[in-house]
Amino acid sequence: MALFGIHNPWVMALGILGNIISLIVYLAPAPTFYRIIRKKSTEGFHSFPYVVSLLSCMLWIDYAIIRSDVLLITINSIGCLIETVYILLFIVHATRETKICTLKLVILLNVITFGLICVLTEFLTKGPQKIRILGWINVSLAAAVFVAPLSIMKKVINTRSVEFMPFWLSFSLVLSAVTWFTYGLLLKDMYITVPNIVGFLFGMVQVALYVKYKKFKMEAKEPQPSVNSCEIYPVRSSSSINEEDLVVVEITEQKSTERLGV
Repeated sequence: MALFGIHNPWVMALGILGNIISLIVYLAPAPTFYRIIRKKSTEGFHSFPYVVSLLSCMLWIDYAIIRSDVLLITINSIGCLIETVYILLFIVHATRETKICTLKLVILLNVITFGLICVLTEFLTKGPQKIRILGWINVSLAAAVFVAPLSIMKKVINTRSVEFMPFWLSFSLVLSAVTWFTYGLLLKDMYITVPNIVGFLFGMVQVALYVKYKKFKMEAKEPQPSVNSCEIYPVRSSSSINEEDLVVVEITEQKSTERLGV
């Protein structure tokens, strides 16, 4: 009897490898959230990628249940848990405005949108049609997840700093995309294959940006010179005057007085 109902050993091996690599991808932002916890601030980070990623995991679980794909169910269940933790940490340490924005996103995407998709696909579609609709929804959403870091990529180009785009996250995305692309190809499941083409392309772009800008650092602002002449030409402070200086000043004053006949 095949494990998880998978008879092809290559599919099984790729599915397990895909689970491991995807877990690494999910855990890649952990240092970012450690920084958020330590500084008690979300700084320049955004919650949108995590909210969309959570929605994607939820819908992939729905799709995987219909296809009886245990390996997809496993990794996306773990993904749901991890993304939920990230979102909660983000809300705790965000500003009031950002908290409100994040909560609105969660309600809109993870509650309302997910609920509508589940209800509509359950009551308005049957069998293969339901698989097709859910499949294309997942393709679109998976592509959105891969495209979500565009704002970070733009920030990298503008600042010439890779501070907000960790290399291992980008590299893991490439490996994950290649693994799941091959997995879907062997299963002849285009809904798994197609989005990972997009994932591979965006992952490679991120890696290329990292290689290009890793040597650059954000330029520190140099202090502007003051128009005050005292600041432009520094003088010795009074605290630096020693006894010899005082003697010289005293002798000079005495000579000046003698010349004036005082």
